[in-house]
Amino acid sequence: MNAQSTIDTSRLVPYLTDHLPGFKGFSAIEKFPTGQSNPTYLITADSGRYVLRRKPDGQLLKSAHAVDREFRIMQALAATAVPVPKMYLLCNDDSIFGTMFYVMSYVDGRILWNPALPDLAMPDRRRLYDEMIQVLAALHSVSIDEVGLNDFGRPGSYFDRQVGRWSKQYRASETEQLVAMEHLMAWLPDHAPPDDGQSSLIHGDYRLDNMIFHPLEPRTLAVIDWEISTIGHPLADLAYFCTGLRIPPGQHIQGLGGMDRAALGIPEEADLLERYCQLRGVEEIRHWPYYMVFCLFRLAAILQGVYKRSLDGNASNERAAKMGAMVQPLAEMAKQIIDKEA
Repeated sequence: MNAQSTIDTSRLVPYLTDHLPGFKGFSAIEKFPTGQSNPTYLITADSGRYVLRRKPDGQLLKSAHAVDREFRIMQALAATAVPVPKMYLLCNDDSIFGTMFYVMSYVDGRILWNPALPDLAMPDRRRLYDEMIQVLAALHSVSIDEVGLNDFGRPGSYFDRQVGRWSKQYRASETEQLVAMEHLMAWLPDHAPPDDGQSSLIHGDYRLDNMIFHPLEPRTLAVIDWEISTIGHPLADLAYFCTGLRIPPGQHIQGLGGMDRAALGIPEEADLLERYCQLRGVEEIRHWPYYMVFCLFRLAAILQGVYKRSLDGNASNERAAKMGAMVQPLAEMAKQIIDKEA
């Protein structure tokens, strides 16, 4: 983590003392090295450990880095079967710590980065993937009205709106023309499945390293990083999670593509879909290739935004500058799905 000496807390500590119940005895603040999007910090005090997450500095894309949305949805999910950290406060005053931020509880557990789960025993690998599907199904089963989030997004026409949104975001951060991305932006609007009426809360970035697991058990303690959560189509979340089975292992994005998952004890894509359908009472999943293409396109657009921010000097860490190299391979992978499966 980055040393405390580089972080100005002259206004933050008095603010927390006044606004965070029970906060006292500040001793340290350190920046987590991970997190491409919103800078995240560990605060240590006599009263305990806390996590602060804020918007990055600089000029930002419209609707990006929505830490207020993160705070709101995690606060709303506190009473549901979806495990989340405890939310303490949201601060809109940029003068306190440079940008909008929120403070939540520190969850003491494991964050696993390698989807092959090399440090887990084979039976625990399968259990952990099943656990992730169970948590995802639980999220998609939450009553939007009961948790007070019926204005958190627009129901219906999710893919039409999202393709338009991410195409605009990509254009705003485009640094060179990529043929595969142009193909996807033309193909996706013309091949969207008919609106089937499915609508739920969705995480938007549901993957292994956005979950905190129990130190010893394949059990979820918290789902984190909700900045692009919304009301949308649940299969967009499921497809995004399954892209990890297709993306090959690499330096910047860890995937399982090309690996012998049976030998690892990790379920195949069809197994995960079957389990999800079982948990949610769904008979079948139609138009699956479209959902996969959309999710790979959206991921490519997100990484392009991270790369552009690194060029502008606004990215949250140095690794962000290398993300641009993944945009074209992801777009090519999506195009291959169109050619072979759609």
